[in-house]
Amino acid sequence: MAQRAVWLISHEPGTPLCGTVRFSRRYPTVEKRARVFNGTSYVPIPEDGPFLKALLFELRLLDDDKDFVESRDSCSHINKTSVYGLLVGGGELWPVVAFLKNNMIYACVPLVEQTLSPRPPLISISGISQSFELLFGIQDFLHLGQKNDTELNTKLNQLPDLLLQACPFGTLLDANLQNSLDSINFASVTHPQKQPAWKVGTYKGKPQVSISITEKVKSMQYDKQDIADTWQVVGAVTCKVPVPPILGFYQMKEEEIQVKITVNLKLHESVKNNFEFCEARIPFYNRGPITHVEYKVSFGQLEVFREKSLLIWIIGQKFPKSMEISLSGTVTFGAKSHEKQPFDEICIGGTAYLKLHFKILDYTLTGCYADQHSVQVFASGKPKINTHRKLISSDYYIWNSKAPAPITYGSLLLVRCHN
Repeated sequence: MAQRAVWLISHEPGTPLCGTVRFSRRYPTVEKRARVFNGTSYVPIPEDGPFLKALLFELRLLDDDKDFVESRDSCSHINKTSVYGLLVGGGELWPVVAFLKNNMIYACVPLVEQTLSPRPPLISISGISQSFELLFGIQDFLHLGQKNDTELNTKLNQLPDLLLQACPFGTLLDANLQNSLDSINFASVTHPQKQPAWKVGTYKGKPQVSISITEKVKSMQYDKQDIADTWQVVGAVTCKVPVPPILGFYQMKEEEIQVKITVNLKLHESVKNNFEFCEARIPFYNRGPITHVEYKVSFGQLEVFREKSLLIWIIGQKFPKSMEISLSGTVTFGAKSHEKQPFDEICIGGTAYLKLHFKILDYTLTGCYADQHSVQVFASGKPKINTHRKLISSDYYIWNSKAPAPITYGSLLLVRCHN
């Protein structure tokens, strides 16, 4: 589920355009997916001006548009869903979710992961429900406690940064924008800082470890002597990471058919230096196959997967005594094959990344463990108790620190801890 674009439009009767686009956001990676999924029925997202005119016409909000229009006003086009089709650029943009509230029009276009001809039923498009959830969340944020236009303008100015956290790359994570607002310290940012495109503001508060214990109960009870009742209780402990286990720096510089890369990795001094495996993967999507690699590595070995345009740096089971390793080199590419290459516009410029994969047995960053002597089992006999703990990387990215102006990307390190 993802959104191709979102708009906030103030309805202003009596003005030449009858409305003004107060905010708009497009998601190019989602638009690329829409082009592939929709095929010949694909209609691109228009500029704000044509979209504004087409939407106001469809909603009958233009001052000079009071006459009956067959394609819009006939009985066969009665709309009860707030989902519209807009005539733009010689095609019909559908589905467009839009509604008017407090003189503000909220609109967005969800991704449809199939062809649009013939139109699929609305109930089969999961992105539509997400569209409503996103728009209602924006509406609640804008009008909660709002007293005047100054407060509205302040919230509209905060909206771009909030959506970077609440809806990164068009995928809604949290419709309650107040949650994102609480985690962003707008007042403390007195000068521009290097931040990833999807993480804004600075962390405030003291370091802390959060532990969440969840248990789920499944039970089937028959109340029959010849059929035994069954039940199961399973749970999970979710912990939040006090320090990133591996600190990294990754820089990629593009020069025509070549890229120059520099990678520095450092194992945190508090982390157990004993891996079951550890490797770094550097993908180069949207390029042709790798034809030549010149590199220098201080530790481990480098494997080249030419057809997949992928480098894998096999670090092994231990970092050296210095706890620091480096990789530098130049990668040359051949002609690009559009049929075989991934279509997402990523791994270029500021979106280039290195991804780490590792596992450390009998270790957790939080120090959590299960004491087998404290486990109580209420059953006949004496079962054997086994406890295990391990640290596994999941979604551990180091992003390209060399980004084109004017947007600056930093390094984002993510890790999940599992017991």
